[in-house]
Amino acid sequence: MKVVITGSNGYIGRKLINRLQTEGYECIPVKREFWDRGIEKLSELLAGTNVVVNLAGAPVLQRWTAKNKAEIYSSRVLTTQKLVSAIYLLPEVKRPKIFISASAVGIYQSGETHNESSTRFASGFLGKLVQDWEQASATLPDDVRRVVFRVGLALGNDSKTIKTMLPAFRMGLGGKIGSGKQVFPFVHVDDLVSAFLWVIKNPEASGIYNLVAPQIVTNQQFTLQLAQKLKRPAFFAIPSFILKIIFGEASQLLIESPSVIPERLIKSGFIFSKSTISEALDDISK
Repeated sequence: MKVVITGSNGYIGRKLINRLQTEGYECIPVKREFWDRGIEKLSELLAGTNVVVNLAGAPVLQRWTAKNKAEIYSSRVLTTQKLVSAIYLLPEVKRPKIFISASAVGIYQSGETHNESSTRFASGFLGKLVQDWEQASATLPDDVRRVVFRVGLALGNDSKTIKTMLPAFRMGLGGKIGSGKQVFPFVHVDDLVSAFLWVIKNPEASGIYNLVAPQIVTNQQFTLQLAQKLKRPAFFAIPSFILKIIFGEASQLLIESPSVIPERLIKSGFIFSKSTISEALDDISK
């Protein structure tokens, strides 16, 4: 089975490719040259493949200047639109039959609890970005099975987030972000990758899924759990105003967040191997 992957050089993309290849799938990364050559060349790449996994997207946690916002938006929304257009150019017999796209829990209004049926979406740049991102693949042909994963923060012992945090925590200088009361929607990268494989193997899977661990924890609970795993204190805190100075409008990614429930995955029988923050941090803290 042939799987086309955008964003293959990212953390999730690399992990997914390793797992797919281990299970015998042929992985085809979409290189930059295919975006530059036009829709027709992209369509040729997709012809005769089985699955498209769309992980493309510039980093969101950076200052949201006009230039950065344009790149963040186009790398997600316009890229997805190009993929859909390329699929439409193909006759039905040559089209990939499954389209799996990443999305984000940032679509939801912060301070509330959401399952997949929630329509209480965030406003501002982030809310519009994620809504437009999802809408870009909603126009796929009916013969293509579409799945969208609203993903939480991916944790793993080699993820950028954890690698950035560990030095401070190992020195006993770790601490909560802001008040620490904001929810910390997370998913271990092993479960994230397993969910993508589950979709490929399960023909009944379609539509929107929240891809977060079942346990709801706050940033403070995450902080204390990581410190405990490392056998270090965590007395410090990063004030919200410092984050606002550093990241500006994008600081909301760190100090605000929704509470998210993976209701559809659980009801569909998907089993999380690391359903709690303690389990998710076991391999990280070794």
